[in-house]
Amino acid sequence: MEKIRREITEIKKRNARVERDKKWEISATRKIFIGILTFFFAFLFLKIAGFQNCFFAAFVPTGGFFISTFSLKFLRKIWEKFLKK
Repeated sequence: MEKIRREITEIKKRNARVERDKKWEISATRKIFIGILTFFFAFLFLKIAGFQNCFFAAFVPTGGFFISTFSLKFLRKIWEKFLKK
């Protein structure tokens, strides 16, 4: 009986960890942080490469990232419909 209790406790811990990971994956904090990093590294790359208007050009990949995060919910719904078939 003790073994079953330990297993249930471990399953509950794992489920809590998985739920936390899911919340992080869809959190606005994560998306904003990735967007900031994307902008920073794109700007740095463009500056080193000698491009003009690095500041504005760095918004292109950053904007692409944010657009993709918004469109993924829509695409997931379509994917789920096909998955059910």
